[in-house]
Amino acid sequence: MDSLDEIKNFLNLDARLDLKAVALQYVQGLTGTDDGRLLLSQHPAILMSLISLTGDKCESIAKDACLTIVNISADEEGARALLKSANSIPTQDADSNCDIVATMMKYIMDPESSLADPACMILSNLTRPSANIEEVIELVQKCGYTLDQVVSVFTKQGFNKKGASLHYLGPVFSNLSQSVTFRRYLMDRDRCVIQRLLPFTEYEASHVRRGGVVGTLRNCCFDTDNHDWLLGPEVDILPRLLLPLAGPEEFSDEEMDKLPPELQYLSEDKCRETDPDIRKMLLEALIQLCAKQTSRELMRDRNAYLILREFHKWEKDRTVLLACENVVDILIRTEDEIGEDNIRNIPVPSDLHEKFQKMDEDFIKD
Repeated sequence: MDSLDEIKNFLNLDARLDLKAVALQYVQGLTGTDDGRLLLSQHPAILMSLISLTGDKCESIAKDACLTIVNISADEEGARALLKSANSIPTQDADSNCDIVATMMKYIMDPESSLADPACMILSNLTRPSANIEEVIELVQKCGYTLDQVVSVFTKQGFNKKGASLHYLGPVFSNLSQSVTFRRYLMDRDRCVIQRLLPFTEYEASHVRRGGVVGTLRNCCFDTDNHDWLLGPEVDILPRLLLPLAGPEEFSDEEMDKLPPELQYLSEDKCRETDPDIRKMLLEALIQLCAKQTSRELMRDRNAYLILREFHKWEKDRTVLLACENVVDILIRTEDEIGEDNIRNIPVPSDLHEKFQKMDEDFIKD
């Protein structure tokens, strides 16, 4: 701790540039190990200094400070400490802003900021621990930006003039959508938020953005009360979940007519989602949408099984195959066989639950 206390004197905006660079390089080096990151997370004065240095007039110093915070925030202890740091000790500079969320939001929302992408990564790390989510939502709204504005910069191509992609806002939304508060916002009938995210399930330029949006949609599908709306014409989520799983297969005219228009007559070079984690999340969203009888019947009427049948022939990843089989198993059964409107109400006997869990584990190991 003594060495960090000493080096802190060189981690401020007014320090000599050469000394500041050396001190920052030392701290950044500490983030390369678990012990180093833990040590820094226990030193709020250093954390405050790093946040402050992201505003340094020397661009290389500001970027290095941001990347150092990215590394620290990757650990849950570091993320929690960064959120607490602004209130841990008093700051002598009344104009200094050491609120990590407000500072990162300032960079993200500034179209001229060269720090927007690392700021998005930091926000993604801060929201990964579920215990932080509600606090971050509150802090975002307190710092003068609405959630609508954040969604707007994410969906507007070329918003940042310095070349920042803002792709990591996708995982931020996915993390935040674990919260009922954020899901309520996403599925506000008057805002049309979720509809603006749907096109990114096929966004080829970034698996980070694509995966973040798919994770967000999957989390929204956990809210059974919204299934009719999600599957209905206002959102029409089913084609957006199935399209990344669809390939170039040809079907009979009768089979094709039952598919949603977006899934009909796909080109010969149509490729499926390349990331197995994203494919698994798409299937997890579909399994959630199978909860109610009305939803299951709609999915059958729109021939979802046809896409999943061909997908199952193509898929090689065992965990994704298992997820696909879980969906197919429900769709091919009759409602009499299911015997319940909402399958979440069907209790699973403890002995069967243990048996299924072991079967899943054995299947994955094979």
